[in-house]
Amino acid sequence: MPIIAPSMLSADFLNLGAEIDMINDSEADWFHLDVMDGQFVPNISYGMPIIAHMKKRAKKIFDVHLMIEQPERYLADFKKAGADYLTVHYETGYHIHRTLTSIRALGMKAGLAINPHTPVEMVRDIIHEIDLLLVMSINPGFGGQQFLPLTFNKIRQAKEMITKAGSNTLIEIDGGVTLENAAEITAAGADVLVAGNTVFSSSDPKAAIKSLKQAGK
Repeated sequence: MPIIAPSMLSADFLNLGAEIDMINDSEADWFHLDVMDGQFVPNISYGMPIIAHMKKRAKKIFDVHLMIEQPERYLADFKKAGADYLTVHYETGYHIHRTLTSIRALGMKAGLAINPHTPVEMVRDIIHEIDLLLVMSINPGFGGQQFLPLTFNKIRQAKEMITKAGSNTLIEIDGGVTLENAAEITAAGADVLVAGNTVFSSSDPKAAIKSLKQAGK
């Protein structure tokens, strides 16, 4: 069964404690936390202080996705805030290998995200340095977008690459994951499903999470 990581970007921030408790009590595995700086993506979300407060109440893994310029400046800060997985974008710079090594040296799992226009092939030489490959299935910046069908082929390519390399890298899909397409995404080779609106806009978020979890059966 896939790892389910509800995206807190879609949570009700006026009732954040209750939303965290709901995830704690659900079949979800991780909390997915999107950090946006208004530069790398055309949106601004939240940063270290909010994540640190959430960590005090949350009981599951923190999967932090940095959609920011020069993420290497803040690695230690996100470790201190509570990140367990820390994902940076391939598109953010020239020293990705150094950044991934630094994330691991700080005691976190290292994630690398690729935007829809970035070929999977670009990460082949560093696949052994990646604990998590986040394949964006929408253009990053805003929730509620529709899943891009080209993602299915990228998932299959990534799975083949990881298998040939003998790596344990997990494939995470972020964007447009729904109850209708979750099974097909998992069948293509995805290990982790990020879901925002599908969970938090549901009349029964826990049931939505359970349905996503069963997509891999």
